[in-house]
Amino acid sequence: MKTSFKSFLAVAFAGLFAVAAQAQPAPKIFVVDMAKLYDAHYKTEEQNSKLKADQQKAEDELQKLNTEGNTLVKDFNELKEQVNNPALSADAKAKAQQDLEAKGQEIQRKQNEVNAFRANTQRSLQQRINNFKQFLLEEISKIAVDIAKKKGATLLIDKSGPTLIGLPSLLYFDPAYDITADVTKEIDKDRPAGSAAPAAATPAASGDTPAVSFPGAKK
Repeated sequence: MKTSFKSFLAVAFAGLFAVAAQAQPAPKIFVVDMAKLYDAHYKTEEQNSKLKADQQKAEDELQKLNTEGNTLVKDFNELKEQVNNPALSADAKAKAQQDLEAKGQEIQRKQNEVNAFRANTQRSLQQRINNFKQFLLEEISKIAVDIAKKKGATLLIDKSGPTLIGLPSLLYFDPAYDITADVTKEIDKDRPAGSAAPAAATPAASGDTPAVSFPGAKK
């Protein structure tokens, strides 16, 4: 009789474990090196070539602006010598002084142009790099997650770490492991009777729908 009861318990426990296994699959973790995939991607090589060419064009243009600026400085110094020339007549000195002041203003405008061009170029190139990186990493991440799912993964972790733009270390997890609802239920056990539960987020009105910009999307 005791043997039969033990057998019954063994079968019962086996059934419970089977149900538990169905509710939450055994962990199966995969890792991927997103940094390596990004650096070796053929699109990254193509983008780097384009950026290098555009950067060279920008440097050539900057050099041209600097040459123009140096010419203005040379003209300024020559006018300054004329102003300081004791042999020059009063009228000639006055004219040279006017030209000197005008040349100084022209130099200042050229300097502002050089500074603006340098800043705008750097900002534009950096924005292009950031947009491309985010777009490509999202593309690579989707491929990696699809492959991981096919292999039965419950977790996919980027072993290169959360160092890439817009990409966390944890790329994918099986929802069966999300205990957020359980924690919320436990917290709400102590919720005061008169305290209302947080309202669910409502969609924005059609006229107030915010625009969302996706990297790489055509406008």
